[in-house]
Amino acid sequence: MNGSCCIGRRRRHKGEGTRRVRGLVAVVAVALLGAGQPPAAPEFEPPNGATPMVEGWRREPLHDRPAGVDLQISLDQQLYEVLLPLIRDYGRRHELNITVRQGTCGISSGLLARKELDVGGYCCPPGSVDRLPDLRFHTVAIAAIALVVHPDNPIRNLTLAQARAIYAGSIYRWEQLADDPAHAAFRGSIQPVGRLHCKQRPGHWRLLLPDEDSFGPNLVEVGAIPDMIEVVSRNRLAIGYETVWMVESNRERGRVVPISLDGVDPADGAALAARRYPLYRTYSITSWGGGVANPAVAPLVRHLLEESGKAATAFHMVGAEALRAAGWRFRGDELVGSGRQ
Repeated sequence: MNGSCCIGRRRRHKGEGTRRVRGLVAVVAVALLGAGQPPAAPEFEPPNGATPMVEGWRREPLHDRPAGVDLQISLDQQLYEVLLPLIRDYGRRHELNITVRQGTCGISSGLLARKELDVGGYCCPPGSVDRLPDLRFHTVAIAAIALVVHPDNPIRNLTLAQARAIYAGSIYRWEQLADDPAHAAFRGSIQPVGRLHCKQRPGHWRLLLPDEDSFGPNLVEVGAIPDMIEVVSRNRLAIGYETVWMVESNRERGRVVPISLDGVDPADGAALAARRYPLYRTYSITSWGGGVANPAVAPLVRHLLEESGKAATAFHMVGAEALRAAGWRFRGDELVGSGRQ
């Protein structure tokens, strides 16, 4: 399972008038960004408040689990690879039957709203839609989102302003980025590729451009991480984005090259922790408070938070404790600010 809500890819189809308006909006937006304006989208949303639910929802217990199952968990596909071995080991040692499914932020959110999960996993900071009454978020790690290009592309570094301009459509040919004669020989129309998942949540791709309408009319959208790798690997003029671990674990779909951003390697975890790399995903798991809490969840979550920091580096992630040490802001276990806001 790819862990994506929609598999495949599509090119946007807009009327010519819409395309012109979007192109003009994108150019204006990039002009502002190039003038030093920060992206409009926040890295995180305020961690207060809760999604309104129907009367009586809060008193409802979790739905019955299948016979013999002690805990039900759904994890984003990247957290799945990090946490599954830890969960299985914990279950064996504590004689717990724990079922773990591979999903997405949207799947976790929907199952939690229906009270069908003990623990949900997210690859984005929670949005207002995710903040259910009595639901707590525990940040596991963050991971840099790398810009990726075809191996034939000689460019190995972009500035953040250039990356935004490419995706907004105001830089549309590779020769516009030539900084030496070798690069000048690489010519052609840039093909931006994007995966605009979790639009209602802050962070992730919205740190590149704040919303869907800020992207240029030539964006090719894909629905799944493997598709991102495949599309870029097949088009020497393409550029995409994905975490370093997902690039490595999807090699069978094609070869792409992660490039630096403002001279910083996306695989440099220390630079990410020091806030010198601007694009990243935030990974969290949840637990219930109040009357629906399963007493077996709290010790499991604590174990995962303690042990995942050691495992995270193998997946090019920076764990929560390293972020605390670097001065990132937490409320309880939840990461709520990088210090840049």
